Amino acid sequence: MSKLAAIVGRPNVGKSTLFNRLTQTRSAIVDPTAGTTRDRQYGKVDWCGQEFSIVDTGGWVVNSDDIFEDEINKQVHVAIEEADVILFVVDASNGVTDLDDHVAQILRRSKKPVILVANKTDLGDARFNVAEFYSLGLGDPVDISAASGSGTGDLLDLIVKDLPEDDGADEHEEHIPRFAIVGRPNAGKSSIINAFIGEDRHIVTDIAGTTRDSIYHRYNKFGFDFYLVDTAGIRKKTKVNEDIEYYSVIRSIRAIENSDVCILLIDATRGIESQDANIFSLIQRNKKGLVVCVNKWDIAEDKSLEAQKRFEAAIRERFAPFTDFPIIFGSALTKQRIYKVIETAAEVYQNRNRVIPTSQLNTYMLEVISVTPPPSNKGKFVKIKYVTMLKDSVIPTFVFFCNLPQWVKEPYRRFLENKIREKWDFHGTPISIFMREK
Repeated sequence: MSKLAAIVGRPNVGKSTLFNRLTQTRSAIVDPTAGTTRDRQYGKVDWCGQEFSIVDTGGWVVNSDDIFEDEINKQVHVAIEEADVILFVVDASNGVTDLDDHVAQILRRSKKPVILVANKTDLGDARFNVAEFYSLGLGDPVDISAASGSGTGDLLDLIVKDLPEDDGADEHEEHIPRFAIVGRPNAGKSSIINAFIGEDRHIVTDIAGTTRDSIYHRYNKFGFDFYLVDTAGIRKKTKVNEDIEYYSVIRSIRAIENSDVCILLIDATRGIESQDANIFSLIQRNKKGLVVCVNKWDIAEDKSLEAQKRFEAAIRERFAPFTDFPIIFGSALTKQRIYKVIETAAEVYQNRNRVIPTSQLNTYMLEVISVTPPPSNKGKFVKIKYVTMLKDSVIPTFVFFCNLPQWVKEPYRRFLENKIREKWDFHGTPISIFMREK
């Protein structure tokens, strides 16, 4: 079951710093200038064995106070609608501001769990201002310093406590694959979904998913049987003036986390954009199978074979180092190669669940390792003695047992992964390589 937390608040209160701290990354740009965050950042957090996604809001251009207020409204409304837990970040060094009051009024009317986060309590006497935030009517403020990490452990405890529990509702027919159509706005997601299920709808059943906003369309024709994870148009948004880009990101998180294989749509008329790369990285972080579909190929300016090869090379270069995934050029409108998309997604799902016998794995891989052993490091030689594939893992996972696992670096892990892919078909699915001491 997908779990999602969203960070909201006025500009320059430390939202991006908190995001970096919780995700243990530096992916969000941090600068004292208000409005620095232009792209939506999202990542994974693992705390005490519980994993959830987190989204950092931002992206408004600073021109006037009116634009501040308008853009904050958009972010807060989308967070209320989509997130399971909302982190409302305020600046303890400045105390309560009018914008804080405005956001608090919206959050008080929502039925979502809200955690009031008083940041920058390490600056001067800021910790003495924390009591002011009780006036917002959102419960006890959690005083932290995102910059130093002080108090973030207590904050994570509260987030995990407020996240929905796994109720096992997704256990129905787990063996049936779940494919998600994802992509940036106007890439053709609705068109391809209609192309899949628009005809003979009597053999398509809508089954409510495990999350508030996902629906599984059961597709069982032409010899296929899978769920199509569809999050579009489920919730009423008549009163929500949402930001399209932020909304697409937060929806993509839901769809990707509830799927086995993701079909990433790229608009052939617009090329590869940053949002495509962002969604690809989200698929990678969630370790899902991948099929790239270049949509609208029927109206591309250059439809020659050479242009197709250039486009494919550009996609693989942009998404490197993971390049072992299928790319299909088609059109949802004319249904060109739509059947091929389904067929390929089914093959990727089979590859994702492929199991290699231990005897075959050792016979091949130990010979490869004997020819190209791990490079020595400071006079120490790594000897890999045994390899096995874990069963019941989310993705194909291989464990290599050796004497000095800490000396096996990332380049050699990639070498082993490439050799595995050369021998066995894991096209479209990520692979995990672990080193353990024998």
